Amino acid sequence: MSFKSINMLLVFLLVISGCSSLNKLNFFSIQDDINLGKQLKQEILSNPSEYPILSRQNNASAYQYLDGMVAEILNSNDFQYKDDFAWEVYIINDDKTLNAFAAPGGYIFVYTGLIKYLDNPDAFAGVLGHELAHADRRHSTNQLSRQYGVSVLLGLLSNGNSQILPQVLASLTTLKFSRKAEQEADKYSVIYLCDTQYAASGGAEFFKKLQAESSSRPPQFLSTHPNPGNRVEDILKETNQLNCSQAMTSNISNWQRFQGAL
Repeated sequence: MSFKSINMLLVFLLVISGCSSLNKLNFFSIQDDINLGKQLKQEILSNPSEYPILSRQNNASAYQYLDGMVAEILNSNDFQYKDDFAWEVYIINDDKTLNAFAAPGGYIFVYTGLIKYLDNPDAFAGVLGHELAHADRRHSTNQLSRQYGVSVLLGLLSNGNSQILPQVLASLTTLKFSRKAEQEADKYSVIYLCDTQYAASGGAEFFKKLQAESSSRPPQFLSTHPNPGNRVEDILKETNQLNCSQAMTSNISNWQRFQGAL
């Protein structure tokens, strides 16, 4: 390692030691988010045994409905990277898994199990808005910076380390976000939905159903999206503060046709 690289590393370590919170540190650029997301997408698409993605060609009507919902949510003026990220959504054909996750750069993956579990489009829009917020607020690369910050920097300073990228990619689908990140994603889901036909408090419907069923085996969604505190109460509070609608979508038939197409 060169003298210049050593000095850069020392500066980095001083920043770490002098920072009161790591939540705001992100060693990835916007382009890094985009590149990581593309690579993760390719990893997923090339592994159909673990991620059986439904093809757009054979499921055109389902994707048309889903793309329409994404486009409506993206109309919000509160997205930071609306024009930078890909905002592509993929359906994973697994009825047993209640989960969804977001990759950097705006790549969203939802399981058929989650879609078929929810009773109305508002609840799904709430979950989808939550995932879009994770991507737009860059929670994945924030978290990765805390986990791999030193390693990534060392790898970059030494002209790359082939061992780092696979570790980063492997971590992205199983990240456990901080309470602050989860609260922010819930908050922005409300903000995004406030300007749509969907109830701004839609995300609360998902958690209400989980609570009502009191499952002894929490779904995969909660293993990667921890549920500290009363998220239903927080979502409803945010909705009321913004004076947004809590009225559920009256047109359930399109939602049910979407579910039936999967």
